[in-house]
Amino acid sequence: MNMQTIKYGSFESQEADIYLSESLCLPVVCLLHGGFWRMPYGREEMTSIAQDLVRRGFAVWNLEYRRVGASGGGWPGTLEDVVAGINYLTVLAAEGLNLDLTRVTLIGHSAGGHLALLAAANGNKSKNTVNSIRLKPIAAVGLAPVVDLERTFAFGSGKNAVDEFMGGTPQQYPGRYFAASPIAQVPLGVQQLIMHGSKDEVLPIELSRNYSKTAITAGDMVDFIELPGASHMDFLDPESMAHSALCRWLSVHSQSKGGMEK
Repeated sequence: MNMQTIKYGSFESQEADIYLSESLCLPVVCLLHGGFWRMPYGREEMTSIAQDLVRRGFAVWNLEYRRVGASGGGWPGTLEDVVAGINYLTVLAAEGLNLDLTRVTLIGHSAGGHLALLAAANGNKSKNTVNSIRLKPIAAVGLAPVVDLERTFAFGSGKNAVDEFMGGTPQQYPGRYFAASPIAQVPLGVQQLIMHGSKDEVLPIELSRNYSKTAITAGDMVDFIELPGASHMDFLDPESMAHSALCRWLSVHSQSKGGMEK
């Protein structure tokens, strides 16, 4: 296993760890960590998951981004970093890394799930988004994700983390909340997996249930997996039932082809 840290921008947090094996033309998993978009939580939360996935035959791009508490962190800078980081995969492939950019899956935990789903929405050309990813992922995965900013704000999850991330309330910035909330952006136009533990103590599982129903009604293909007894942080343990369920899903859904923007 080979890992190196690569800068995709000039800011301190605009970097990511690329994990590779010796295999040729690997499908790619882009990991996005949680922590309610705040400092000091960082991509090290996903290191064990990254190491396990590369052993399973994936190239892994464990992405860092500017967070609340750092200059430029919060909306929209955080998403801009995620889009720029995903787009940088095209640079790495052009430089000769063995990456199959027709098989890219975005996977995020908690607030990272929000970023993965929103980045996938920004890859849907029909939405005409300004900051768009230049490749079409084959799937977007939310692990106990933030899927509905208004309701997460109403619950006060993460000690009012949504207010901090968005720079104000839904009443102050309704347009901003609409643009930043995955549930408002469906259909995303990409296969999705939403996983949530029934014992999640941080984000109510009902938000993921409602999002999945709404996305399916809008025309998206969504697999919703409810994990009995699983907590919010189980997804960070490569030995957990939650991670095993993710890997089973990936083994089926990582073989189809996405593509580059024409």
